[in-house]
Amino acid sequence: MRKTNVKKLVRMAILSAMGIVLMIWPRLPIIPAAPWLEYEMADVPILIGAFMYGPAAGFVITLVVSAIQAFTVSAASGWVGFVMHVIATGTLVLVAGTIYKFIHSRKGAIIALIAGALSMTAIMVPTNLFFTVRFWGAPYDAVVASIVPVILPFNLIKAGLNSIIVGLLYKPLSRFLKDHIVRG
Repeated sequence: MRKTNVKKLVRMAILSAMGIVLMIWPRLPIIPAAPWLEYEMADVPILIGAFMYGPAAGFVITLVVSAIQAFTVSAASGWVGFVMHVIATGTLVLVAGTIYKFIHSRKGAIIALIAGALSMTAIMVPTNLFFTVRFWGAPYDAVVASIVPVILPFNLIKAGLNSIIVGLLYKPLSRFLKDHIVRG
């Protein structure tokens, strides 16, 4: 394995660890009608990894963080919670990472983050309709009724806040990781 691949893997591991820490703390409920839906910032280092190394790397970090989340803070949601988190964050990361890969500029980053946030929000509607009804036994009509007041705003707020944070931190954090972590 080449030295640059080892550096990349180490940096991806650091971003995964940061995602795990930010997944655990802080966790804040943001929709009073659904206190189980908590805002957390794990997507920030995951998106930074996708911007640094591409959408596939971002998706690998997503899988790592989602697996740890499934066995820790979200253990009660089981494999369904794991799959839903992978779908949500994976969509955000794959869309944003792909766009940024091809439009590698500040404007491209903004477009990528907006498209990723909107894609994550959109995919979570059918995801909730399928998984919440089929595997958690929620009535279909109740899930449909929660789309506008709960599902859409939660995902827009979570993806939007995380995207804004990435927009502010990407350049300084990526420079720090490249300049100071695993040099040589």
